Amino acid sequence: MYASNELLFPAHVISNLRHSRGEEWCALIERISNLPEDDIEVLAFCLMMIRIDRCLSCETDSYRAMRGCKACSRQSLRRYKGSDLELLSVYQKALEDVEQYLEIQVPIVIEESISARAA
Repeated sequence: MYASNELLFPAHVISNLRHSRGEEWCALIERISNLPEDDIEVLAFCLMMIRIDRCLSCETDSYRAMRGCKACSRQSLRRYKGSDLELLSVYQKALEDVEQYLEIQVPIVIEESISARAA
């Protein structure tokens, strides 16, 4: 009845998003998809996708959750109106946030407004 899904964007879905955008996006996915789940780049990618997918507002009985994280992520990436370069800058911001957290334990704002381009 329900899809196999998690509460937040899972790292194992990353490789499934390879062809969701253009060449720059594909290159990012290629680079990080073989890294371990605890690598800073994988953590940053997951944080970015949590923000874009709005995982914190996902309810387990919602249509979004029932479809699963892979389908939700693909749809969010299709709906993202910015360019791949803009999307990569969102990733870069998430990477900076994770680095900052690891350095000085500053709490990360997960539900950060990405902009009107995300929806």
